[in-house]
Amino acid sequence: MTGARSAAALGWLAVSSAVAAGHAQQPSWSGPAPRDSVRLATLLQQAAATDPRQRQFQLSASASALRLENIDADRKPALALSGQAQYQSAVTTIPVRVPNISIPTPPYDTYDAHLNAQQPLVTPTIAPRRAAERAQLTETQAGLRVTLFGVRQEVNDQFFSALLLQEREAQIIVATADLDARLRETAIRLREGAALPGDTAAIAASILQRRQDLAQTRADRRSALARLAELVHAPISDSATLALPDLAAAVTRAEATAPSDTRARPEFAQFEATRARLASQEAVESAQDRPKVSAFGRVGYGRPGLNQLASGFQPYFLGGVQVEWKPWTWGTTTRDRQVLELERQITTTNERAFADQLDRGVQPLLAAMTRLDTAIALDDRIVALRAEVERETAAKLREGAVTASEYVDRNTDLLTARLAGAQHRVELAQARAGYLTMLGLEIP
Repeated sequence: MTGARSAAALGWLAVSSAVAAGHAQQPSWSGPAPRDSVRLATLLQQAAATDPRQRQFQLSASASALRLENIDADRKPALALSGQAQYQSAVTTIPVRVPNISIPTPPYDTYDAHLNAQQPLVTPTIAPRRAAERAQLTETQAGLRVTLFGVRQEVNDQFFSALLLQEREAQIIVATADLDARLRETAIRLREGAALPGDTAAIAASILQRRQDLAQTRADRRSALARLAELVHAPISDSATLALPDLAAAVTRAEATAPSDTRARPEFAQFEATRARLASQEAVESAQDRPKVSAFGRVGYGRPGLNQLASGFQPYFLGGVQVEWKPWTWGTTTRDRQVLELERQITTTNERAFADQLDRGVQPLLAAMTRLDTAIALDDRIVALRAEVERETAAKLREGAVTASEYVDRNTDLLTARLAGAQHRVELAQARAGYLTMLGLEIP
């Protein structure tokens, strides 16, 4: 009987050694984060800086510069070279016969090649069009900032998902270490005949279950880190430590200045840019109703030239000044302005709707932060009480007053309490980060 017990004890010790060796390969993340830990603020900056769409700022600016050059080109002379050859069925004749005088008849076939030049002198639309183009660029880049801002929430989600798994892994390691210690004690008592083989079996089975949970948690964490690495466009080691951000002070400052802080969202800058662009377009519409003045010239060679009675080829030129003005446009300019005013009202309603959406969005976050603050305060007491029960049960197990299964249950209760506390801390940090992100504030 004693030999059987010794063999069983040695078997469970082997299992314990294998489990402990598996745990020894990974560090524990309990306690303060190392100095070289990965921080949320750094990841947010890196995700924004490495996003491929960042290049669109330069691309849109380059495209706008080209359009401005096209607008400026309207100030320069416009040259056009054209030629024409034609035959006509009748020409102008003078039905009068004068003695001794031959009145020439214009040719039926005519030829003309000429160069037209037009130099704008007064072009009232140039300056408004340039202003409209600059306003369009501002609106385009404001929209791009809105698009890039959406990446922040993705980074937040993946960061806190990986952080929660990291905290879970740390707590499982701590709880399993306690089971390892109890298994060694129980194995010694089994060799001395003070415990039953079932006691070591119960503890060893729990250790194996924890090892399964640990393997699954590590796999899930690697997956979350891989998704996070894709967002920041940089590799993140599986052994990297994510730092739990302390955002309490930032949230307190934000709450003190809300709701004005919501204006920090890039969407509000986009609404302002849209209104500025509509105002500049209205200025363009007004400028189109003003007179335009330009000088023109023409140099040509043809038959006939300016002398319609000449029968040979002649060079010619002409020049002058012309005025173009459309005093009556059948109400098109007025309707265009009305359209711009309607678009301005649409922008205002969208801005108000977005502000209301933000107000609704922060309410669940504020409620979550209040709830989690209370839960964390209770978590500390719950963990302390569960730890005390676990220590007393461990002492009773050493004395043989309780079974190993009872101790495993108390150890599981302690692990559950610690996991709940870790989850609440991560969820509180995530709610705070979500609150700051909702307001458009930077996460320190």
